[in-house]
Amino acid sequence: MHIWPLLMTSSIQRSLAFYRDRLGFTVVGRDAERDEDVRWCRVARDGASLMLQQADVDQSPATSSDRRLALYIVCDDVDALHADFSARGLQLPVPVNAYYSMRQLEVPDPDGYAVCFETPLQGWQG
Repeated sequence: MHIWPLLMTSSIQRSLAFYRDRLGFTVVGRDAERDEDVRWCRVARDGASLMLQQADVDQSPATSSDRRLALYIVCDDVDALHADFSARGLQLPVPVNAYYSMRQLEVPDPDGYAVCFETPLQGWQG
């Protein structure tokens, strides 16, 4: 079984570029060949996968003041991801240790969705 969250975006071209170019995801499915024609796509990296879709007029993506969805992606080494994201031009704070024994790096996407990459620390039970 797999879960593929769907994020509604205000500009799928901007979101696609962010996830692909800044976070290093690969496009594994799309509804059009050219980026400028895409209205839906699926991206993946290291076993994590999510879908992006252009919001229609009657739909709206999250805003930073009304986030209702946060993605938590468990990875082997959040510090290595931080270095990779920095090399791709993102300016982010260093990962922090959460009280529940996870080392975390929260990355806001262009529509205000929180994408939190985390690595279990010693003592983590989940």
